[in-house]
Formats: sequence, C-alpha cells, structure tokens
Amino acid sequence: QLQLVESGGGLVQPGGSLRLSCATSISIFSFIAMGWYRQAPGKQRELVAAISSGGRTNYADSVKGRFIISRDNAKNTVYLQMNSLKPDDTAVYYCNVRRLSGSIPVDYWGQGTQVTVSS
Repeated sequence: QLQLVESGGGLVQPGGSLRLSCATSISIFSFIAMGWYRQAPGKQRELVAAISSGGRTNYADSVKGRFIISRDNAKNTVYLQMNSLKPDDTAVYYCNVRRLSGSIPVDYWGQGTQVTVSS
C-alpha cells in the first residue's frame, strides 16, 4: 500500500529557510510526477512545484527563484527546499504523487505539514 510520509515543516522567520521531505513506501520510479501543493486558510489548494519522471520541473510564479524541488531516487524521497520565505508562504504543504492505473492518472496525497512564516 502506498504511503507518503512528510516532514520538515515548522515555524520560521521571514527570510528563513526550510526543507520539506516526502518519503514514499514504493519506488519513485512508479510515479509519472511528484510535487508539492499548499493550502492557506480560506484559499484553494495550489500547486507549488512539481517534478516529472523525466526530471522536468515547474514552479508557481510566486515561488520561482526561491523554492527548489528535487528527488533522491535511492531514498524514494522528494524534497522542497524553501528559501527566502515570506509570510504569504504560510500554509499546509501537501506532498502529491501521480501514478498510472492502466491509462488513468491517479493522485495520492500526504497528510500535510504546517509551514508558518512569522516574526
């Protein structure tokens, strides 16, 4: 059974950094894409960053140049390095992976980790 275990959230001051980790219970080569989403209070969940099985990355405009998504194939883990954090980055961050069931893409989600940026 697929499990996603997130870690690395917390409280940080503006301008600080955090690294989120998402460890999967199966090989990440099983996925066609992996990514991070976030949801702030009263707002819809939004894509923050994603990485395809081929290594292509894409980022929300609001985090370009500050966040980096990466993966460690040997550890079956995807990371989100967050730098120059702003109060607007405060949200619950969710790990997402997508795999094919036949020809149908299916999404799986982590439990979420809180990131709070505040002085």
